[in-house]
Amino acid sequence: ARVLEVAKRLSLQAARGETVEEEGCERHQEPLKVFCKEDGAFICAICRESRAHRAHTMLPVQDAVQEYKGQIQAHLQALKEDRDKLLVFREAEVRRSW
Repeated sequence: ARVLEVAKRLSLQAARGETVEEEGCERHQEPLKVFCKEDGAFICAICRESRAHRAHTMLPVQDAVQEYKGQIQAHLQALKEDRDKLLVFREAEVRRSW
């Protein structure tokens, strides 16, 4: 959800022609270069070495974006297929009622 939220915000900024600012760590004011899978959050290199995240699975931001993009697309495809099935069912029910 956080990845999607950031992606939406960046897309809106780019669509408006605004400069896209890289977000930084609120605590360390460092660039967010790593994605913590356990916490589902982007973190900086300093946070990565902290006790809170040291044992967590990490991904570079670009890898996390690609992974979650694939998952989102798969879910979207499944939802589209469900919608198509419901539309066919609805059409059949409308015809049956007439």
